[in-house]
Amino acid sequence: MMRGDKPLRTGFTTGTAASAAAKAATLALLGAGASESVVVTLPSSWNEADAPHQLVIPISECTVLDGHVRAGVIKDAGDDPDATDGALIVAEVIPVKETGEPADPSPRIIIEGGVGVGRVTLPGLPVPPGQAAINPEPMRQIELAVREAVDMAGARDIGALKVVVSVPEGKRLAKKTMNPALGILGGISILGTRGTVKPFSHEAYLATVRQALDVAKATGVRQVVLATGGRSERFARGLWPDLPPTAFLQAGDLFAAGCEEAGKRGFDKAHWAVFFGKLVKMAQGLASTHAREGQLDLPGLVDRACAAGLAGEFVAKARESATARGVLRAISECDGSGAIGRRLVEDLAHDALAHACQFAGGTMPVGLAVFDESGRIVCLVESDATS
Repeated sequence: MMRGDKPLRTGFTTGTAASAAAKAATLALLGAGASESVVVTLPSSWNEADAPHQLVIPISECTVLDGHVRAGVIKDAGDDPDATDGALIVAEVIPVKETGEPADPSPRIIIEGGVGVGRVTLPGLPVPPGQAAINPEPMRQIELAVREAVDMAGARDIGALKVVVSVPEGKRLAKKTMNPALGILGGISILGTRGTVKPFSHEAYLATVRQALDVAKATGVRQVVLATGGRSERFARGLWPDLPPTAFLQAGDLFAAGCEEAGKRGFDKAHWAVFFGKLVKMAQGLASTHAREGQLDLPGLVDRACAAGLAGEFVAKARESATARGVLRAISECDGSGAIGRRLVEDLAHDALAHACQFAGGTMPVGLAVFDESGRIVCLVESDATS
């Protein structure tokens, strides 16, 4: 992906940051000294993800304390707008005495979450309730990094090593993520199935949507509400106050994928909560409503507005508009009663609903709620059947 004429910069995950910090701390603990950088093996080396197998990660701090070592890495998300970009990810490595003769000369590795790493409270996630939100692939990556450090230091018969991963600003940063909605409380998650962060990654956001749907299913939710953003989610909560908090999730621009993933999980029904701009693209049948991935058919929108009653000089105003909102503004100037706008929205909503049912694979009924900018419901349509 490019920004202007330059390629966007790839970053690395919280899992890679924690692994690098753990490796540096282990090396220092075992007498190899403080490292300015370490080579970290990425999950792509065993799960065939499309990423390099190793990465050199700078170490921002490494301190020998009383019997253990603390090391830190500054998370670098590259050019991705990641809430954890720039966060300090810390690993403390602490030797633990084992009783009895070890059956294996290699150390037992214990990995825990400390301050700023969230705690899972709901079922449906890769980590069971009650445990620190360190996903399985990063857990394996951290353990591998520590074992690599032990081998590099030539250490043997050292008992167990406990790794405590913490994020000093994690509790604050978590408020900018979907963790609270997923029932992950007190901090961020340590994530990364590939080890690197692709800028503006569709796959990363889709993984978050899938997790939210899994939590909804595991907590007994029967109807889910897919919102295109924070405001539409807030308005949807007001429209469906009896639904539990885990029924609501932000699916963003993933129109087709959101419908498909909800359909796969066997919910009784899925609703979308949208504003006019996203509605227009949904009515076009675009799989993604993001500005980069699907061109808005403005001439077609103006034609539909004319069919709904737009006339006179306001047609020219609408055709001069560069956005869907500009077309809607021309309609408002033409008709103070709002009747033309309502007719247009209802027309678009029925088309969008048909595409939603198709994307869901005919597995469940789908509903669509369209809000205006103040949160008033403009249109609410629902499919009669599963197709």
